[in-house]
Parts: sequence; C-alpha cells; structure tokens
Amino acid sequence: MILKELKIETWIGDPTNCYIVFDEETTETMVIDPAGDVDKIIEMINILKGKLKYIYITHCHGDHIGGINELKNKLGGKILIHRYDAEGLNDEKINLTTYIGMDKIELEADSIIDDGDLIHLGNIEFKVIHTPGHTIGSTSLYCQKEKLLFSGDTLFRGTWGRTDLPTSSIENIMDSIVNKLMILPDDIIVYPGHGKSTMIKEEKPIYLELKPKLF
Repeated sequence: MILKELKIETWIGDPTNCYIVFDEETTETMVIDPAGDVDKIIEMINILKGKLKYIYITHCHGDHIGGINELKNKLGGKILIHRYDAEGLNDEKINLTTYIGMDKIELEADSIIDDGDLIHLGNIEFKVIHTPGHTIGSTSLYCQKEKLLFSGDTLFRGTWGRTDLPTSSIENIMDSIVNKLMILPDDIIVYPGHGKSTMIKEEKPIYLELKPKLF
C-alpha cells in the first residue's frame, strides 16, 4: 500500500488533510476527504497510475467535501459516507458551507456505510468505525493490516474535534474515542483530518488516565 497526504487550504484557515490510498497490486485508489485542490489530487493519482475506486468522506463538513464533485466528474469513483451524515451533504446548516464562506454544494452519496462495514481496495481491507461526536455520522476508517486509522475530525494529536456544532456532542465524542478508538492496538498510527499524525499509545494517557498532552 502507498499512502500520500495532501494539505489542502480551505476557508477555515486550518488545512484539511486529504489522503490518497493506493493498492500497488491492483492500482485501485481511494481518496479520503478531498477538500479542494483537485488538480493536485488528480496529479498524484496519475503519478501513481491509480484508478479511483472510492471517495471516502469521514463527515459532511464543508472543509472536507469541497472537491468531491470535481474529482468525481473527472475520475469517477463511488462517494461513501455514513447514513447519518448523508443528508448533511446538502444541508448548509449541517455542513456549514455558508458559515465558512463556501458556495452551496449539492452532493449525493453513491453508497451508504454503517458501523462495521468492510471496504476493500485490492487486497487491503478497511473497517468502518462509527465515531459520532463531531457530527452524528462521523466515521473513522481502520486498517488492521497496515496498522493505521483515519480518524477524520474525531481524534487529533493531543485533543479531539469540536462539539459545539450542529449534530455534535461532547458525550458522544468521548464515548467514541474511549470505547471505540482507545481499544485499538497501541502501535496504530492515527491520521487525522487536520494537523499532525499520532499513535494510539500516545493518546491513551489523555483519555484513560486524564493526563495532559506533552508536546
């Protein structure tokens, strides 16, 4: 597996991490949270000689979905999102597009995903983990074989996602992190929606021992 990360500038001032996952055996490719800069995303896929299979959305906020229509129109690929965030793709009060200065986006998911669903990219298997809290339909994507987790805006290095937004909940995000993510193996690398990567073992003291993060 080849993993590429692109930092995409958005209207909120904090770059969104867009991830390109490529299976070397089949050339099947998945893009996670294409927030914009679609030409750069396509350029990377072309360098890899990849075939876009999935566009995976960790949650429906505007700073994660801005490039989806253009990417799909140019390269195809199936749009995947949790059923609880699917409606938010077209609801500016939930996806916050107007709030952060974006034009209204009209999107339709090709497939709805649920907790425990398995997504295959060649021989690579990813498991969907429903991690509500930042939004009601937020998900994380876990690959046991490659020892990695894409956490969206649920878990960041040393902190967690905002819970003062429509459909968000501090109780839900804490439950998601403590009971769904902190039970993963210590050596899992976490790739969040913004900021730097981290590891499960580095985050456990914050949530299980209530210790502050030492940067």
